[in-house]
Amino acid sequence: MRRRPLVLLLTAGLALGGCGLLDDGPRTPAVVTPAVPALPLTPPQEANGALLVDGGPKALDLRLDATAMDPVRVAFKRPPAAGLLVDIDSGEVLWRLRPVTPLPIASLTKIMTAVLTAERTDADEKVRISARARNVEGSKIGILPKKQRVRLETLLNGLMLVSGNDAAVALAEHVSGTEAAFVAQMNERAKEERLACTAFASASGIVDEGNRSCAVDLAAMAKLALDQPRVARIMKRRRAVLPFPTKGGRIYLYGHNYLIRDGYPGALGVKTGYTDAAGRCFVGAAEQNGRRLVVVLLHSPDPGRQATQLLNRGFSLGT
Repeated sequence: MRRRPLVLLLTAGLALGGCGLLDDGPRTPAVVTPAVPALPLTPPQEANGALLVDGGPKALDLRLDATAMDPVRVAFKRPPAAGLLVDIDSGEVLWRLRPVTPLPIASLTKIMTAVLTAERTDADEKVRISARARNVEGSKIGILPKKQRVRLETLLNGLMLVSGNDAAVALAEHVSGTEAAFVAQMNERAKEERLACTAFASASGIVDEGNRSCAVDLAAMAKLALDQPRVARIMKRRRAVLPFPTKGGRIYLYGHNYLIRDGYPGALGVKTGYTDAAGRCFVGAAEQNGRRLVVVLLHSPDPGRQATQLLNRGFSLGT
């Protein structure tokens, strides 16, 4: 299978001393944040190796100055546990709330799964469906045909549009032989991209224990996905009708993304997520007047509304 050259990432969170060591706090009046699990900072760094701060180009170089006043200020009555609004082309941070605090990320995990899959496969490859993929818990794209082969791009759509855990396992097994081997490659990629808050425990995100990231790292993953043409095309879709080896020969997939579903101007998609531990999570992106903004919300009480509010404020700057 093909593998494109890896692009190394140095996030500004590393330059400031490592994930979880800087908590800028909200730029708004003090508010009570949602209760979320306390996570030790050591495991993600152990899982991803020693922190590296020198060498290599940066896929996303955030200007995360601890003393700066962010231009977007929002006083949420019920704020998320952590979040970020950033221009991913200039690296300007527009709003932040604990941007380098590691938290469970649920199905936001699938952003990295999609990136690795698209980089290492061709759309027309056929994926054999294992019993393990068919029987995985949580959200699914449907009844996968037992021991048959499904076009890879159909599964990639199912991964990102309907957050299929079955698609995640099937793709992981196709790319790496086993899901465990694929997860090891996800963690290796996180290390190479210098995502110091990030550790993966599954290809789907259904496993919360050992599966975490932070807003800064998720913004970087979103940029990787947006800059990967196959993934970017999928994320912009409201729905997809694709070949499928079952009765009727087609599968109908309807996306969960708040921005795409609600017709937000210039919406580019990215990914939703939910587990009990992670709460409602969202990474969203939109482009207006040549600016690409990414919003990250972790453990948010209303990610669709909060993302829209932040993006509106961000795009209104300078107008």
